[in-house]
Parts: sequence; structure tokens; C-alpha cells
Amino acid sequence: MNHAGLSTPFFLLLAWLAWTAAAPALSSEVIPAPSDPAGLRTRFAAHVNQDRFRHAHWGVRIVSIDSGQPVFEHNADDLLIPASNTKLFTGALALDRLGPEFRIRTSVCSQERPTRRGTLKGDLILYGRGDPTFAARFHEGRLDRALEPLLGVVAATGIKRVRGDLVVDAGYFASPALGSGWDWDDLQYAYGAEVSALSINDNTVDVVVKPAQTPGRPATVQLVPPSGFIAVDNRCVTAPTGVRRAVQVERPLSHNLIVVTGRIPVGDAGITETVSVHAPAAWFGHLFKAALEKRGIRVAGNVRMTDPAGAPADSASGANRVELAAVESPPLRDLVARMMKPSQNLYAQLLLLQVGAAELAASSQTNATRSAWPPAGVFPHTAEAAGIRALETFLARAGIPADEVLFEEGSGLSRRHLVTPAAIVQLLRFMDRHPQAAVFRDALPVAGIDGTLRNRMLETPAAGNARAKTGTLRYVNALSGYVTSKAGERFAFALLLNNFRNPDSSRSPRTDLDEFVTTLAALEWRTDRQ
Repeated sequence: MNHAGLSTPFFLLLAWLAWTAAAPALSSEVIPAPSDPAGLRTRFAAHVNQDRFRHAHWGVRIVSIDSGQPVFEHNADDLLIPASNTKLFTGALALDRLGPEFRIRTSVCSQERPTRRGTLKGDLILYGRGDPTFAARFHEGRLDRALEPLLGVVAATGIKRVRGDLVVDAGYFASPALGSGWDWDDLQYAYGAEVSALSINDNTVDVVVKPAQTPGRPATVQLVPPSGFIAVDNRCVTAPTGVRRAVQVERPLSHNLIVVTGRIPVGDAGITETVSVHAPAAWFGHLFKAALEKRGIRVAGNVRMTDPAGAPADSASGANRVELAAVESPPLRDLVARMMKPSQNLYAQLLLLQVGAAELAASSQTNATRSAWPPAGVFPHTAEAAGIRALETFLARAGIPADEVLFEEGSGLSRRHLVTPAAIVQLLRFMDRHPQAAVFRDALPVAGIDGTLRNRMLETPAAGNARAKTGTLRYVNALSGYVTSKAGERFAFALLLNNFRNPDSSRSPRTDLDEFVTTLAALEWRTDRQ
């Protein structure tokens, strides 16, 4: 083009108009909502095919629950790592196999009854079956209140003194303390806590680190709840005001020694690190023994464990036990929600083991009546393996091919889990028709309201509407569940993003998942009527 004779300002105006016409839309521009199914598919396809995902692996399936028709698919039959989307299967299996009113019993036993004066001549035996709710967070932060029901039933037996030991029996599951495929470098943290039929305070302890008043002095380290069962090696020093805080809290594997190193400046508010506890059943015993003595019930002996694999040990064998008292957990409907909403790995694995224990007990029964509690070592195989076998049977009933769900534990912490988005959506559709459909849906986090979705999709049509399970591991993000559009159409969706190293620190991959859900929630037309 010949620009001779044009004034400079007018030429600049033409150049600016040409640039703006060629430039991409600004991120603040409101993108029109899709007006039909083809536009919706185009929107979603453009999203997953962005250049920043060129090395990643998306798997997506979205289905209208009302019509049963697919809305959008992308690699829906590929096997991908689900992370905590695994918990959808564990929760569904537990509700299906055990029922929503199932409760977990914790028993207080002995080989004889106390005398009239309240003396128990032998051991007091604490027998657990996997109740996860002896935790301070369910009792206004107070562990003593969590233990109160158990303390109360012991006091009600009339026991005032125990001449023997406090024996803790966590052999109900006869399973390892760690889920299959759990990585060693997860095990110090709360999300990698050991699993036990006697679990307390989520099998974790809070390590509170605060500065002293004078630089150069050791920092103060407090354990909550306090217990002599766990030792502290405090190498953290107090630094002058203004020095950057740098504190490390570590627990060596298979030890209950917490090492605190680094520095914390004068005036710092302090930090709290939550650390898993090794041998949680023994820790339960030490905390319970202290609580008994505070209640006025003296135990002369020590805390002693049965064999962790469930083999009988001395008076802890089940043959001659007398159940003196027992407490029961909240119903399973509550336990599934307490597992799903915060994505609690310990609870998920315990629920899988609970199903496995029920399967093993049922398979070992003949026409004989089952005793009040299974003796330690009654299960010849692990409850984890039995739980996975039960899951495989459940998947067949749900219409899910066996080769589309490859799991080995109940939480999703294993990096070896694989599942297709199609299988997840089929599970969601099956549970939508299940007798426990309402319980299952209510257990899921709600966008903008609670659980792991409480801070997501705020001020969108999905807030208070979408119910979905999150999933996060390194380079893995997942979100699967239900959402209803403005037009009243219900959708089931599975969104899995694997092998994604986020190049944009200002944008979370979770936003990329949430965009699918908020788009569906905003639809003012129905895909089943187009």
C-alpha cells in the first residue's frame, strides 16, 4: 500500500486498527456461551488442544445423565492416573457392600471379669476394627473428648485398677500398615499416615515450633497431643528479628523421632507441621493408658501390642476373651463423607480394608454363628487384596470392564493406579441409580461450599451446585462428579489431566478443570433437546 500523502496521525490510527484486528482476544473479554451442542464440543476441544498442553495427556468424558448421551469425549478410553478420584470407587463400594448404617465396633476385652472391688487381675485388651473417628478434629480440637466414649464404657464396667498390661490388638485386618504402591517419601506426611485397625487422631501429631524471646536460644517445640511415645530432637534456633524463617520438620522412616532444624526469628507467630506417627496402634495404647489413669483407672503394667500381622500373642488371643464393653463409630454414611470431602487417604484405605475384612469373614464362615468379634489372625489373606477382589465384582455389576480400572489400594496415593474417564462416568451413572445415590452424592465436596472444593468455582453457576471428587498428585490433576445446568439438565463428568507441568505459575491447573464444570452449569439450553 502506498501511504504517500497521509498525515502521520492518520497513518498511526490505521496501523493501530490493523494490529487490534489481528491480535488475540484479551483475557478479560467475555466469551459468548455456546449456543448448541456443536459449539459446546468446539469450545471443549479448543480447550484441551491448547499448545500449553502439547506434552500433557487429557482424558475427558461428559454424559447427560437425563438422556444418557455423550456430550463431549477426548481420550475417554485411555488409562490415566486418577489420584484421589480413586475414592469415588472406594466410597461407592463401601456403601454398596456394607450399607449406610454400618458401624465399626471397638471392643474392650479381658480373659476374665473384674472383681467386685474393681480389680482386673489380668490384661485389659483394646481390640480395634478400623474406626477412624477417635480424632480431635471431630471433637472441637480436643482428643480427650474423642476418647471419652471409650473411657466411659471402661469406667461403667467397674474397673478401677488393672494388674496386667494394656494390650492393643490391631490385627483385625491382618494387612500391612501401608497401602500397596505408596511411595516412601510420602510416609512422613499426614496424607501418607500408616493404616491401623486402632487409629487415633488420624495417626498424626502436630509439631508446633515457636521462637524463644532471645536470639541464639533454642526454639520451643511442642507436640499436640503431647506424648512421651514420640521423641523430639530440637536443633532449631531462635534468630534475630527480620531474619527469614527457615524451619524443617522430619521424621525418619520407622522411627518416632521428630527432628526439627533451622531458624525462626524473634516475634514470629510460629508454624505447625503435621507429621505421621509410626506404629499408631501402640501410640493409641499410650494415649489411652494416660487417659485411663487421668480418669482414675490405674494400669499397673505396660502397653503391649499383639503381632502386627494379627497372630495371637499371650492373653491377646481371641479364644478366651470376654468382651467387657464396646463403642461404635458413626454410621458409614458419615464416614464416607468424612473420607470424600477432605480427601482423607487413611479413611479411604480403612474403608477398603473394612470391605475386605467383611469379604474374608463371609468366605470363611460355615453354618456356625460368627463370634462377637473375630479372633486375631482369623483372616489368612490380607484385607486389602480381598477389598480389591470385592471391587472387581462390584465393577462387573456396574457395567464397567475389568481392564478399565486397575487399582491396588483404596485411596489413590499409589502412582500405579490407572482408570479410564469412561469407567469413572459409568460409575457415576450407576451410583445415580443406586439405592444409596443420595448418600453418595451428599458425601462429595460441593463447589464453593465445603471439602476440597470450598474455594473453587466461587461466584459461578457451579457454586453450591457441582458435587465432585478432586485428585492431585505431582503432574496429575483430576475432577469427576455431577453438575446441573441452568436449564435443569444433569451431567456426569470425568476430567483427568496427566503429565502436565504447568508453565504458568499465575494459573492453577485446577482452573482448567473447573472451566468444563462452570461452562456446563451456565448452559441455558438442554443438550437432550437440540
